[in-house]
Formats: sequence, C-alpha cells, structure tokens
Amino acid sequence: MPNHLRVESIEAAAELIDPAFRNTPQFTDASLSRRIGRELVVKLETCNPIRSFKGRGADYYMRDVASDQEVVCASAGNFGQAIAYTARARGIEVTVFSARNANPVKVARMKELGATVIPAGEDFDAAKTAARAYADERAGRLFVEDGDEPRIAEGAGTIAVELVKARPDVVLVPVGNGALIGGIGCWMKTRAPRTRIVGVCAANAPAMARSWRRGAAVATATARTIADGVAVRLPVPAAVEAMRAYVDDVELVEEDDIREALRVVRDTMGLLLEPAGALGIAAAMRSDRDRGLTTATIVTGSNFSEDLLAELVGVPSPVRPVG
Repeated sequence: MPNHLRVESIEAAAELIDPAFRNTPQFTDASLSRRIGRELVVKLETCNPIRSFKGRGADYYMRDVASDQEVVCASAGNFGQAIAYTARARGIEVTVFSARNANPVKVARMKELGATVIPAGEDFDAAKTAARAYADERAGRLFVEDGDEPRIAEGAGTIAVELVKARPDVVLVPVGNGALIGGIGCWMKTRAPRTRIVGVCAANAPAMARSWRRGAAVATATARTIADGVAVRLPVPAAVEAMRAYVDDVELVEEDDIREALRVVRDTMGLLLEPAGALGIAAAMRSDRDRGLTTATIVTGSNFSEDLLAELVGVPSPVRPVG
C-alpha cells in the first residue's frame, strides 16, 4: 500500500473541509436507470460554488499553505477554480497555467475567482511543465500538482465517506490525474474492502489506464478527447502507485459513448454535464459487467464549454429499448 495516502487524514478532512463541498446529493434516478438498463447511484459533485468535486481536495490542501506564498498550478480549469476559490478566502495569490486551447468558460471562471491565468503549451501537460518552471524561478512560489499532493487526494477521498452509505458493490470513478480514484480507493479498501473500485478513462486519453496495467507511468503522445478534464498524457507516478494499490479494474469509453451519456443525463435527469463528469455513466451504459450489483458513480463536474452547450441543447437522443 502506498504510504502517502492515509485513511485517518481522509476522515479528518471529512470534518474539516468547507461545508459547501460536503454531503452532496446521492441517489438512484428511476428514469436514468430505465434508460441505461441498470440501477445506478449517482453522486452529484456539481452542486457547489465551482461545480466540480475539486473543491474538496483544494480546501484541505490550502489549510496548510501560508498566506505569504504564491500557489502555482496547472489546470484544464476545474482544479484551478478550486485552488483560486479556496485561496481567495485566505488571501493567497494564485497563478494557474492552462493550455492555449483550454475551455474559455473555465478560464474565465478562474479569473473571476482571482487567479492569474497564463496560457502555455498545446495541452495540459505542457502547461504543467511551464507552471513548474515558473514556480522554480523565485522563492515563495509553491507549485502544487494535482495527483501528486496527498492532501488533495485525501480531500477528494471524503466522497467515499459519504458514498458508502449507499452500500455500493461497485464504484465507477472517472480518472484524470488520479487524485479522485486514489482518495476514494484508499478509504473504500480500508473501510469497505468488498467494494470494487473501477476507474474510467477516455479511450482517447488512455495514459492512466495503460499505466495502471503496466504498474508504472506510461506516457502517450497525445490526449485528444472531448473530456478535457481527464486529458492526461503524462501520468503522475504517485497517482499510478495509488491506483495499483486500490483499483480493481480500469475501463475505457469512446468519444461516442461519452456524448451519448451526456445526452441521456440531459434527457433523464435534466442535467448538463461536462464530458469528464459523465465518464462513469458512459461506462455503466456500455458494459453488461456487474449488472445486478449496486453500482455507483461520481458525477464530477458541469463546467461545459459554449460549443458543448450548443450541442446539448439540440435534438434529444433517441430512446433505445432496454434488453
């Protein structure tokens, strides 16, 4: 077991982090379950000030950051928003590096929350390299990497403390940098060890899935997926180590699977999600595995782009027979 994540820290975080991010709704939607042909507990991490689960880990991490430090990170948008939101309450300066083609809606929200946003590189991992170099230029700049910092994963792991009340047999967890599945897996495998933890990656961004299978970080040349929140091509070794310890399986979903899941959630639950937020639902729709078991997933975010919004308010998806 990796020693950088601790169950006791997750349980402490469950009592400490901002209540705005805790005790999010979790339920089975009858219409969604009929549509996908199985019962699925969904945990909505979109009902908070930044519309994603990232606030949990950011809040727990920022509690240990001195007010005279400048926090530097890279983000596709949601992590940067979380750091900016929690830093603003503490008077801490934040600089976020993002890819030049980052979702403009997410970039605008990071700026609204007080972050300085610097575009750098053609994708998230290139932006991360630039962020690390910037932090190294001057004393007082603190670089934080989502997926590598234990307190961020431990904060995200508080989701498991709440989700266990649904007594899931299987939890489908979207995988980007790995902090979410590391935190959830750490707590579940200690407190509810019979629960299977299954990661879900976009097939067009398979680096974390390949790394989990090989047992070491495996980079890919590209990570071109509609699900920008999980578009990772350079895995974080610590996150891979945690996945190897806590994750039972990893599945891949295609771009069409993700789009269909977005439309189905729109039509059944009346929710507009960002693509990464629908990965678990896409996996539940795609696979017959684990049918009959209590399955849960985390809806991780709803910070969608204007282009996706235009697509989602289009023609409803056809009703498919269940069988």
